[in-house]
Amino acid sequence: MKQKIAVATLALSGLCFAGQASAEMNWSTFSLSYLYGTEYEFTPNGDMQVLTVEHASGHSWGDNFFFVDRTMPSKGDAGFYGELSPRLSFGKLAGKDLSVGPLKDVLIATTMEMGDGFTNYLYGIGFGLDVPGFQYFNLNFYHANNDVADDDDQLTVTWGAPFSIGSQDFLIDGFLDWSSASDTNKSEMNFTPQIKWNLGKNFDTSSPLYLGVEYAHWNNKYGTDIDERVASLLVKWHF
Repeated sequence: MKQKIAVATLALSGLCFAGQASAEMNWSTFSLSYLYGTEYEFTPNGDMQVLTVEHASGHSWGDNFFFVDRTMPSKGDAGFYGELSPRLSFGKLAGKDLSVGPLKDVLIATTMEMGDGFTNYLYGIGFGLDVPGFQYFNLNFYHANNDVADDDDQLTVTWGAPFSIGSQDFLIDGFLDWSSASDTNKSEMNFTPQIKWNLGKNFDTSSPLYLGVEYAHWNNKYGTDIDERVASLLVKWHF
């Protein structure tokens, strides 16, 4: 069963990437981020730098999100973690407006999680919501086929809320992941917002250059008894 889910997820990812060449792209963004924090768990002394390459795009068939983290503790081995998350829009594929009240769209949601020694496949249903004050607000409900742990269920919430103070532009965005408990893992909750100031606007750059802070509030990290609370300095450049 897990092999069939893996094949289906990879097939959907392949169709979405192939569709990018022929389908209309409505928007896209690439970014490079740098994080530095001193209270990370599962590192020898808590200090760690993280480099992240990130891509998000919207298409006539739905949307796609992809990122890769390079984790670099001051002691110990470097590692990587990445996710590929294409979603197919029922409304766009059917050519119909499915919006009702705050609901903007319903989507087939998939994610492939890739790390050192494991690959997980998640599939389920997603909802795009119209929430006042937010540039975007998404809910995804998944069943996770995990590689090295028992399968579980996951809720993922993503959001972005821009605002201005005087002539300066700011952005609060982030995600919340909640996963159910299993025989091998405790239930997890990872709430990670970022608050960022667009320094680049002051230099008349066409692409945002953000400075800010990321705060990770993680209960039962990796399904263990360990909680993590980390505030990290953040630099993020869109290009």
